[in-house]
Amino acid sequence: MWIAENWKDYEVLDTSSGEKLERWGDYLLVRPDPQVLWNTPKIHAGWKKRNGHYHRSSKGGGEWEFHSLPEEWQISYEPLSLSFRLKPFSFKHTGLFPEQAANWDWFSALIKAADRPVKVLNLFAYTGGATLAAARAGASVTHVDASKGMVTWAKENAAVSGLSDAPIRWLVDDCVKFVEREIRRGNHYDAIIMDPPSYGRGPKGEIWKMEDSIFPFIELTSALLSAQPLFFLINSYTTGLQPAVLSYMMRTVLTPRFGGTVEADEIGLPVTGNGLVLPCGASGRWTKND
Repeated sequence: MWIAENWKDYEVLDTSSGEKLERWGDYLLVRPDPQVLWNTPKIHAGWKKRNGHYHRSSKGGGEWEFHSLPEEWQISYEPLSLSFRLKPFSFKHTGLFPEQAANWDWFSALIKAADRPVKVLNLFAYTGGATLAAARAGASVTHVDASKGMVTWAKENAAVSGLSDAPIRWLVDDCVKFVEREIRRGNHYDAIIMDPPSYGRGPKGEIWKMEDSIFPFIELTSALLSAQPLFFLINSYTTGLQPAVLSYMMRTVLTPRFGGTVEADEIGLPVTGNGLVLPCGASGRWTKND
């Protein structure tokens, strides 16, 4: 498992009964987590001193309950000198997936070691964690997301990270259509990152369903890799899309054409209370290795 263990402003304090207790900077949140199948004693004092608690509804969705939580605050990821604006919003999210720091560290090292200009394409780029990590490492980045609000949020994260002037293209677009246009234009990238949703809609109602769309999208996107590709990263939070599935798809599409190495594994966060690791999804990594 790849573990995001270098945070100082974030930690999972405890987990129990379908929920996790987290510290985001100075504030404690309790949020549901489908991986937490165990019912262990909630000994940590934070369970009762939480600043925010997202309650799931039996009818779907849910709502936040707040206790002295600001509308917005900020945390930093010190190893890469990145900062992020946080705010609780619908579907339990805060605007950041801390477990992805394991991938930020990995590809940041690859970009720095390349010792050449590196062009990165970040698809389904959300609030820009991977975009900012790649830019901080010295890459030029094209950031694509179908949500105008998420792209605006990503730009704000760039500003608080001191990366407003970094070579980042911010695009609100349907990722599939953007890739198709880039292929027609003859554009190429040295590295590709994608974090596709289980289900989503583009700006003009385009439908994305992971099980039906992911393999043809990997095939399509692989055409954008340059003559000197560096890496290809796929993240998945979709149940059933296990690391072995990611590995199989990447080996099928990328290895025959480019060679290189594929690794896939779960990503996770350490749990302070017991020293165990909370699984948080899966990632597949392809590297050229030469």
